[in-house]
Amino acid sequence: MAKDVLCEVNSCKYWAAGNQCAASSIYVVNNRNKSASHSEETDCKTFEPKI
Repeated sequence: MAKDVLCEVNSCKYWAAGNQCAASSIYVVNNRNKSASHSEETDCKTFEPKI
């Protein structure tokens, strides 16, 4: 498992200083009907907007 998960989406409620992800778990899905072969073909379902 990764110890440090980096994220540049500072509009997410899990974004922390140093571009760290503070979520207790991360859920990433394929956004296409076929197997992903590039990061652009995936989506982070853990994202929640910062209020």
